[in-house]
Amino acid sequence: MERERKIEILAESAKYDVSCSSSGVENNTRQGTVGSTAVSGICHSFTPDGRCVSLLKLLFTNACIFDCHYCINRKSNAIPRATFTPQEVADLTMDFYMRNYIEGLFLSSAIIKNPDYTCELLIKTLKILREEKGFRGYIHVKAIPGADEKLIEALGFLADRMSVNVELPSRESLKLLAPDKDPFDLYKPMKQITTVKKEQEFLPAVRRGPSFVPAGQSTQMIIGASPESDRSIVKISENLYQKYQLKRVYYSAYIPVNQDNLLPAVTTEPPLLREHRLYQADWLLRFYKFTADEILSEDKPNFNLYLDPKANWAVQNYQRFPVDVQTASYEQLLRVPGIGPKSAQNIVKARKYYRLHLTDLKKLGIVIKRAQYFIACNHETPAGLIKDPEWIITSLISSKQYEVLKKHNTQSTSEQLSLFDVERFEHAKSR
Repeated sequence: MERERKIEILAESAKYDVSCSSSGVENNTRQGTVGSTAVSGICHSFTPDGRCVSLLKLLFTNACIFDCHYCINRKSNAIPRATFTPQEVADLTMDFYMRNYIEGLFLSSAIIKNPDYTCELLIKTLKILREEKGFRGYIHVKAIPGADEKLIEALGFLADRMSVNVELPSRESLKLLAPDKDPFDLYKPMKQITTVKKEQEFLPAVRRGPSFVPAGQSTQMIIGASPESDRSIVKISENLYQKYQLKRVYYSAYIPVNQDNLLPAVTTEPPLLREHRLYQADWLLRFYKFTADEILSEDKPNFNLYLDPKANWAVQNYQRFPVDVQTASYEQLLRVPGIGPKSAQNIVKARKYYRLHLTDLKKLGIVIKRAQYFIACNHETPAGLIKDPEWIITSLISSKQYEVLKKHNTQSTSEQLSLFDVERFEHAKSR
């Protein structure tokens, strides 16, 4: 098969994997090497300074031995199949890099023959790039669940970041929709990566040698292929961050690609707005010191899709407001809609030198249109506001914004647990 045709097939197959980012690693070019990586990141995304960066994103092969119901590459699907050689991937990466098309490589793979064999192919690829071609650019590679621990470790010393996709939010769903996969195999590499990184940190600097996965690890969950609530997904993410020190959990709205009575119909639109709310909640976990139980409760386990999670929490806990910006702690300020980490820091710094007034807040980076319902300043509150939670909700969601969100929302809150027949799902689970 011609190389161009392989690229066409395997780049197309790789597009469903969204867990790629390079934040947190820096490798500088040395004499005799090629490429460099900056901490700002490499992938098809925007860096903090506004630059769009890119990477070559490929599957090594889409010829999979597994038959996961939700995957386009399942072995029972009649689709074109292709497999690169390690040399081909290395040559492609260098060709694209030297033409200034990319700044790094994101490499994943279906399971060909068995996990160990697949992992060995990825190791050969990265060795050619690092050792023969002297490539120092960013490489993100997928750990292969079920592969031998020694192979996972060897792969980790060649990559900048590794990811192990948990695929589905619960082990029950994984058992039903990915019967060939063992949930234990998915979490085992995560634990190993965490352990090896901790061991390396405790070594004296002179004995550390090559860095093991210097940019850390990430994972991905498919949203909408199984009936878990938003609350259960957020709690799983919280546990993953705490237990495995993940850099990111990525959420991928399920795109129906297979006709299967255990999955949403192929005519179902991906739940993109729900995915967006999960990313916002994830941000609250990582940067705003929220817990999963604060974001969503047992009696309200799903998001209000038309209100962001932070504003939704503030309205539901309106008895905690208004917060006086002159005296509130940094943590209290973070809970106010319209105040982020940077503007909260600005407030804390500014009030050391002078007494704040409501007119000062916009200059400090506060989004007044959102924050005005939840703040006071020296016991002074914005005049003329109606302090009724229901009225505040309607004010936060303008009619124009509501129409925009409605276009992007493909499922109502009540539909989140019934994308497919839940009774059929429960019946299949019990068999």
